[in-house]
Amino acid sequence: MALKRLPFRDPRTVARDIPGVLDMLFPRLSGGLVASLNRKAFSFEGIEPVSNEMVDQSQLQKAMLFELAVTRAEQILAGKLDPQWEGCIQVAAKRQSRHFDAKIPDGIADSDKSVAEHAAQNLVAMLRSVQEQHSGSQLEASPVIPGMGWIASGAGDFSLGKFLIEVKHTGRNFGAGDFRQVLMYWILKYAEAIEHEVDIWSDCLLLNPRRNSALLINFDTLLHSASASSNRVELCELLRSIVGFDLERR
Repeated sequence: MALKRLPFRDPRTVARDIPGVLDMLFPRLSGGLVASLNRKAFSFEGIEPVSNEMVDQSQLQKAMLFELAVTRAEQILAGKLDPQWEGCIQVAAKRQSRHFDAKIPDGIADSDKSVAEHAAQNLVAMLRSVQEQHSGSQLEASPVIPGMGWIASGAGDFSLGKFLIEVKHTGRNFGAGDFRQVLMYWILKYAEAIEHEVDIWSDCLLLNPRRNSALLINFDTLLHSASASSNRVELCELLRSIVGFDLERR
């Protein structure tokens, strides 16, 4: 029987909502490995976490609230010391609509602004601290993530030279979905590097401004720990074979 093609989906959606795709590539990405990785998490000096009480006071959907924080942080890093909230809301809503049925709120309360501003300032402080340690590298917002097969191209959060930087505003440790997502980004980037000789990220920095938590992971180490094969080309070709067609037969 003929195989059915899937509609185009961005890399983040595939990694987080269709975990079976990456389970074939990284069968060892289990709870034990995730717990082991989280034991290496660290925090930044001088940064106060956003309290759960503050978050609970916000009436905005949490995904929108923290997308707003990332958008505001980007604009501050771009030189806008006091970005207009209306503009931040427009950008955040557009980004959220890629993954959810996001609606632009009519307005945001002072409690929403307080949480978003706190998280944004934490993220700015974290990124500037990392920049200071790698002064020769340029911080890039929304780095392009290439597509493959029915996986459309997408965008990450930030990159800094050889570092892919992903931001998570959750009240928990980094989870398997977070690691699947950055592995998806890396392997798509590696596939592009094979064809076009572009640079590839060597490490991933996960940041959680809400909790003041961070985790630095070497991609080669993560690939070796999570996959049945540490051969980059084999993993890339396996992904190509998976994303060419839907696994569900008509």
